[in-house]
Amino acid sequence: MKQFFKMFFASLLAMIVAGVIVFGVIIGLIINAVSKSTSEPKVQVAANSVLVIDMNKRIHEQGESNSLAVLNDDDAYVAGIYDITKAIDHAKTDNNIKGILIKLSGTPNGWATLQQLRSAVKNFRGSDKFVYAYGEGITQGAYYVGSAADSIFLNPVGDLELKGFATVLAFFKGTLDKLELQPEIFYAGKFKSATEPFRAEKISDPNRLQIAEFQHDFWAEFLMAAAEHTHMDTAGVHQLAASGAIEFPEDALSHKLVDGLMYWDQVEDRLKAKTGTGEKEKIKYQDLNEYARSIKDGIKGDNRVAVLFAEGNIADGESDDNHMIASETICDDIRKLRQNDKVKAVVLRVNSPGGSALASEVILRELQLLKAKKPLVVSMGDYAASGGYYISCQADSIFALPNTITGSIGVFSMMFNSENLLKNKLGVTFDEVKNAPYADFPTGVRALTPDETARMQKSVDNIYAIFKSRVVKGRKLDAAMVDSIAQGRVWTGTDALGNGLVDGIGDLNRAIESASRLAKLKTYDVVTYPEPSDKFEMMLKRFKGNSGASMIMKAMLEKEMGADYEYYKKIKELRTMNGRNMMLMPFTLSVQ
Repeated sequence: MKQFFKMFFASLLAMIVAGVIVFGVIIGLIINAVSKSTSEPKVQVAANSVLVIDMNKRIHEQGESNSLAVLNDDDAYVAGIYDITKAIDHAKTDNNIKGILIKLSGTPNGWATLQQLRSAVKNFRGSDKFVYAYGEGITQGAYYVGSAADSIFLNPVGDLELKGFATVLAFFKGTLDKLELQPEIFYAGKFKSATEPFRAEKISDPNRLQIAEFQHDFWAEFLMAAAEHTHMDTAGVHQLAASGAIEFPEDALSHKLVDGLMYWDQVEDRLKAKTGTGEKEKIKYQDLNEYARSIKDGIKGDNRVAVLFAEGNIADGESDDNHMIASETICDDIRKLRQNDKVKAVVLRVNSPGGSALASEVILRELQLLKAKKPLVVSMGDYAASGGYYISCQADSIFALPNTITGSIGVFSMMFNSENLLKNKLGVTFDEVKNAPYADFPTGVRALTPDETARMQKSVDNIYAIFKSRVVKGRKLDAAMVDSIAQGRVWTGTDALGNGLVDGIGDLNRAIESASRLAKLKTYDVVTYPEPSDKFEMMLKRFKGNSGASMIMKAMLEKEMGADYEYYKKIKELRTMNGRNMMLMPFTLSVQ
């Protein structure tokens, strides 16, 4: 027995020591990775390089570093759209960059992001350098960007989509009926269709109208891009889509949608000829993310225009997500910008479908204080709708892209009465003792009384009136005019210019130029806020208030579900919406 305990404790000690060593090695790797990512020298671009744009990668507004990249063979830096457009512009005059290769496939990016990317590629072509695009399965979103290339090559047995746009919405009323889960829904604005999936079985006429109208504007942009490449008129391209004429690669070639049917090795032969690369040599491909990171400018002067990125759903409190507009977090950044005397003007870059009404008001208040001290200009990305428009509406100037989705000036609130579900499916009942009529209000375990229903609707109507009043003041529009273009209706950037919701069509650079003029700056540096996030730091933040098991489960779900993880997040959001006033657009448009 003595020998047993001796061996047991020796083994236990060995396990503890081994654990400490392994833990130390892991921490050392992380520290080394963090150190490497923060002190990494500029990328040395080889002569005769080809800059690669991969359409399959998600592009956010702001860049993000990954200090753990060395551990999982991931990108050490993922550039945002602002960095990417700057990098492509810089490549025009970089003698080491001979041209661009666009890898066409599916794309997860929104139309306004694609529009900025296409514009940057088109501008690059003015440098007399080549732009090639190649794909095996080319979707319409990817083709939209690829149409700016000199030549598009499709795999001989590949596929090119040309079929028009469709917006498919899921409706859950039947599911809720089967579960005996009763939604109690309140909204202001006949176009405010965010709650339609829970109260209807099909798209309402007002919602169908607004979807059809923004599809029309987006399709017009696509047709112009395709017509520019094919040298057809837009009616001809539309007829190809309407008739289903593009079935096989040969169809795409015969109608000049692509410039050649080639395998990848044949495309590489062309790239070698363009770059002067020997037959047995490898082409020097330059990753766009690394290139964008390598050309970041240093800050020199005291005259600065700050770009504040606001991307994601608007939520109350602090942020534990790289792509969330959390009221406490962004308000802290706004205050810093207001108090920084070196920052002479601010551009708020909004890419948000909205969210919490209260958080939107809290953010707008801080922006009002900032605007009282220095110029404030808004630049809109894919979305600046509902709460995203609320925080934008009182800026000195607002710029949108033609394919921006904005407006959606409306409010809703939603609760779920689970009384019948719990009683009839699970046998759970509730009883209560209360000393005041509203002590248990709001509740999810009984139906609302008529008086409580009226109170909920009054609350929504009140926030809607406040929303419209903020727009009237900020846009200097007549109240009746604002009411006519509100009603929860979404507008494209082009339509928003026509009805006065924005001041001009332009990208982030135009907004920066506008801000500098308002601040009367002849020379200035551009700085971005918040500081680019790091995946490792954000992971540590998420541990706050979450168990390790919870974090692991979330990571596994996200990896396993892929793009469908967004649906899981939407379902989780329903819990946070329960009984709260929301300024959230009804849907997001997916480009496939």
